[in-house]
Amino acid sequence: MNAPTKTSTKTSSAEAILLREDLSRGDLGKIAVLTLNRPAARNSLSEALLTAMSESLAAIAKDRNIRAVVLAANGPAFCAGHDLKELTARRSDADGGRAYFQHIMTTCSAMMQAIVALPQPVIAAVSGVATAAGCQLVATCDLAVASPQAKFATPGVDIGLFCSTPMVALSRNVTRKQAMHMLLTGEPISADDALRAGLINQVTEPGREREAALKLAEKIAAKSSYVVKIGKKAFYRQAEMPLAEAYDYAAQVMTENMMARDANEGICAFIEKRTPTWEDK
Repeated sequence: MNAPTKTSTKTSSAEAILLREDLSRGDLGKIAVLTLNRPAARNSLSEALLTAMSESLAAIAKDRNIRAVVLAANGPAFCAGHDLKELTARRSDADGGRAYFQHIMTTCSAMMQAIVALPQPVIAAVSGVATAAGCQLVATCDLAVASPQAKFATPGVDIGLFCSTPMVALSRNVTRKQAMHMLLTGEPISADDALRAGLINQVTEPGREREAALKLAEKIAAKSSYVVKIGKKAFYRQAEMPLAEAYDYAAQVMTENMMARDANEGICAFIEKRTPTWEDK
């Protein structure tokens, strides 16, 4: 893999809770790297961090130069879930915190759905623990790679707070029995176990998870962004449909895809044994 060239930093100050770098991949376009930057708080998802992530995802969705996204984190933890100190502080509200708790859970759920709806694939690079909503974040990403030191858990049950929203993403990644075991016991699983369960795609050498995620992003960046966009959207949509409905929908998607310029170019290039030239349409 060629060494990336950093072309811009949208948020670069050391105090920023979310960092963004746009890395040039030559003729392939750019890869955005979003880095959670609350290491002292184990990158917990404060209201401010949720807002920053939502805003960054919205900006990336409109940026046609970005072809893939890598989600990384600074510090020993990838993400420890919600900021429990921030949540607990609102128990003194007149309603005991109910309205704020609903706001945070709704905001977090919207951010997770924004990752799924993002036209560009998102790859998590996990170097440490990912617990509760942090595990949900990994499960929500389209792909994930992890260090051997990484661990994954939904331990809310241990503190009287069942991981109900993390359950949504987790149960769509691993088997029901595996999800229920994690949710009911709170016990962490290793990176190797997460790989076997289907929660992540690859276990890397220690310290190489970001590089591995960028390699995956580079492979995706070499494809037609138009084709990747419609494929990602179709994948998640058909997954929630009954079998016959899913096939009907997928057939419609493939028909529209066949009419695209890049499909014609790709098929012709395959027949002519040459490298296709994408125009992303």
